Amino acid sequence: MSATPPPLAVRRDSISAAAAQAAVSAALACGAARGVKVVAAVTDPAGDLVACVRADGAFAASVSIARDKAYTAAVFGASTDALCEGVSVRGVLREGIALRPGVILFGGGLPIVLDGQVIGAIGVSGGSEDDDRACATAGLSALGL
Repeated sequence: MSATPPPLAVRRDSISAAAAQAAVSAALACGAARGVKVVAAVTDPAGDLVACVRADGAFAASVSIARDKAYTAAVFGASTDALCEGVSVRGVLREGIALRPGVILFGGGLPIVLDGQVIGAIGVSGGSEDDDRACATAGLSALGL
């Protein structure tokens, strides 16, 4: 008897460009309502950029920070806050994770989860951590999440 070969591929859902645009637009609108100029970025589950918008007058450095927050939330499948909490108990673990390229361990990055599967993430930068968290949450809300 021959053994059944293992599957050759795994299919994974990803956020659509239209949904990514809706999320970043809602995040920027939230920033405007809070009086802050933010950058919002959405990635796919692998952490690759799908959409990014920089509000007029937002800091240029916020572009890469927002992208890195989204990347972190996507590849770890957790908010940047939760990841920071999870690694804070061991210094060597925290430092090891924090030193990885593109990883950010402060608020403003949230995974986008559909039916229990991470399909992307949103990251926001430009305001306080509270502003960034609120704007990322507004991006999720625009998607009905």
